Amino acid sequence: MFDSPRPIAIDGGLGTLLESRGLDLSGGLWSARVLERHPDEVRAAHESFFHAGATLAISGSYQVSYEGFAQAGLDPAETDRILRRSVSLAVEARDHAAPTGLVAASVGPYGAMLADGSEYRGDYGLTTAQLREWHRPRLDVLAETDADLLAFETIPCLAEAEALVDSVAGTGRRAWLAVTASFGRLRSGESLEEAFALTRGVDEIVAVGINCSHPGEVLRAIDAARAATDAPIVVYPNGGEEWDAKNRTWIGEAGFPPELVRSWIDAGASLVGGCCRVGPEQIHEIVTLLDEE
Repeated sequence: MFDSPRPIAIDGGLGTLLESRGLDLSGGLWSARVLERHPDEVRAAHESFFHAGATLAISGSYQVSYEGFAQAGLDPAETDRILRRSVSLAVEARDHAAPTGLVAASVGPYGAMLADGSEYRGDYGLTTAQLREWHRPRLDVLAETDADLLAFETIPCLAEAEALVDSVAGTGRRAWLAVTASFGRLRSGESLEEAFALTRGVDEIVAVGINCSHPGEVLRAIDAARAATDAPIVVYPNGGEEWDAKNRTWIGEAGFPPELVRSWIDAGASLVGGCCRVGPEQIHEIVTLLDEE
């Protein structure tokens, strides 16, 4: 699927772009609430990334969960509708701004539903079977949409990586597995290479890599992926700023130096973009660099 000789540019942080456009993402549902209340803003945000040169957009379904929406008074049928809407908005933006582009349906981690930062610890206390059962309803809905693939993203631990890989194995549903890392390991402290090795022999996994991590983690993740699998590698880290949890603010300036992006490509990255705090301007800079390759 990702056999282009030129790396593919993917989009940036949808949630932070929506926030920069004046939308309130402060609640536990984060960008998921915007899908219900401001769908036109979501579509416009996707278009902004396509206009910046991105080839692939990731839907806004990351934070959508049955439990989270139930707390907000929405029933499962309404949650299903919003899951489908998240993809249709990205598809509509793609069709309008970049007809040859792709759309990945975001499948966020269990910790995103908890809205307590546990996706950056991976300390769920759940088994692989329990996580597989929790993810299944969302996967079933998203797999029936017009998305080109599923994006398993910000996965912090082996149990959740295994649950998601098991969920698509043998189904024909294409997906990528993107983990979140710190100090060269999963957020849980477990092995990156072991996480990527879970995808061996699973034809449905069309890429592996890293997202929602500091840019300095990318090369180590690429090395671990290369040691474990021959799959294409996807990288879309955060903008490089540091999160000040006490004051709830980002410190620093978002963006990737060109030489850093080149090092990812030279190391084997096939898909390159950004996550939190990476906007259309930064994606355009990546696209410009890719055009020079």
